[in-house]
Amino acid sequence: MKSKLLFLATAILFLIVLAACGNTEESKGTEEDSQNVNAESDGPEVVVDGSSTVFPIMEAVAEEYQKENPDARVNIGTSGSGGGFEKFAAGETHISNASRPIKDEEKASLEEAGIDYTEFEIALDGLSIVVNKENDWVDKLTVKELNKMWSSYGDVTTWADVREGWPEEEIQFYSPGADSGTFDYFSEVVLGEEGEIRQDASLSEDDNVLVQGVTGSKNGIGYFGYAYYAENKEQLKAVPIVNDSGEAVAPDQETVQSGEYNPFSRPLFVYVKHSALENEAVYNFTEYALKNAGAMSESVGYVGKPDSAYEEALQELDSIAGK
Repeated sequence: MKSKLLFLATAILFLIVLAACGNTEESKGTEEDSQNVNAESDGPEVVVDGSSTVFPIMEAVAEEYQKENPDARVNIGTSGSGGGFEKFAAGETHISNASRPIKDEEKASLEEAGIDYTEFEIALDGLSIVVNKENDWVDKLTVKELNKMWSSYGDVTTWADVREGWPEEEIQFYSPGADSGTFDYFSEVVLGEEGEIRQDASLSEDDNVLVQGVTGSKNGIGYFGYAYYAENKEQLKAVPIVNDSGEAVAPDQETVQSGEYNPFSRPLFVYVKHSALENEAVYNFTEYALKNAGAMSESVGYVGKPDSAYEEALQELDSIAGK
């Protein structure tokens, strides 16, 4: 009986030791996995996030870059200008795309995180106010009318509320989400610092969802970057906007470049983390982006800047990277 008890105790002790070893190996494996994840942040993948407006440009750049560099990996997200800056400050990205300049509170977050960065202006955009192709009554809009339509304090429900003679049809509103730089820009220009967008507007960070909303509704109106309008011209109508000279001007490459399409002509940006440029993959991609941003911008429907502007940006990049 004693021998059986001794055998049983020995077996239990062996199982306990075996389980402990297994846990140790599992912990060791988890630690190694964590180290691998951290190591990958300094690896060949370039991580970019931010504005959905800038996305078509950087997507085009990345596609061409990866054709020329088959081993390169570029991951581009579209969490909006604000969402992109949050990830940038959290150390999750190397480059942040934005359709508006960085805000003071975002600068403070980056400073607190000890992140140095440089802003590069890569293209120009004409924020486009669009209606359904079947809409045959809207010939132009003023900023004052846009304010009346989009403000949460306005009393606009139908087109007839905007202008006498327009149909008494209920308007459907489509807007980028609150994390979007396009939302911020439109709100600042149309609603002012204290204004708020109407509560019944359908919001999305995905501009393609907004395109689908307006194309699917005869009484829809929305706004987004010019490239998304240019890609869907057969289904949408860009509304001419009365500028500061009193002229109704539609967005196109010429009116955006000249500034005639105001107040909705605007620059587009990328923000590059200085420490990330120590990674050769990030430096090479950024250099390629600045060399080709003009051509890529125009290929997807935006407006490129003068060649001299990109040459200056490349010199600044090399200075930051110590090249």
